Amino acid sequence: MYKIIFSSISRKFVMAVAGLFLILFLPLHFTINLLLLKSDPLPFNKAAHFMASFPLIKVFEVILLGSILIHVIYGIWLQIENWMARPVGYAGGQKSRTDSLSKFMIWTGAAVLTFLVLHFFNFYFIKLGLVEGNPEDFYSVAHSLFKIPVYVYIYIACFILLGLHLHHAFYSAFQTLGLNHRVWTPVVRVLAWIYAIAIPAGFSAIAIIIWQYR
Repeated sequence: MYKIIFSSISRKFVMAVAGLFLILFLPLHFTINLLLLKSDPLPFNKAAHFMASFPLIKVFEVILLGSILIHVIYGIWLQIENWMARPVGYAGGQKSRTDSLSKFMIWTGAAVLTFLVLHFFNFYFIKLGLVEGNPEDFYSVAHSLFKIPVYVYIYIACFILLGLHLHHAFYSAFQTLGLNHRVWTPVVRVLAWIYAIAIPAGFSAIAIIIWQYR
């Protein structure tokens, strides 16, 4: 039973489900962030307060955090296994596309994880009272951060890396779950590109608009 639960296939399956959960969450997050473009801070602060206080959202929050942890831990675990399985490079110094892509994913994933820690520090830790700030006015917190050019640069760079990570994650999750189909797989590929471009572009646009025009 232990071998079945913690086999490579099982871990990839759990990682794919956790990744899809995160993929579904980002459009919701983006929709709420659109409220930052309003001149009135009340709608965004109300939405933030609802997300922080509604019991069902709290359950969702725990699931989301669990999904992030599972995705990160299993991703690192699988990557270490891949490195250990191929400690020596391919003959002639050539590397397979899969090997290169795997390395690419682990580094984009590490960058995204760093960004998540920064994001939690700026917002979630304020809500918990671990960091100084007004938990009733996240609108002002967000606007003050987006007025810092370096923060905006880092924010956009991280979302570009997130887009690259999401493109592969979106498509590979469907493969891992065994949802391959000669008709639908090409559609999933296109949707993966659309999602990977639209989500980072949307979040980055909000940051740039606030930085330059608000």
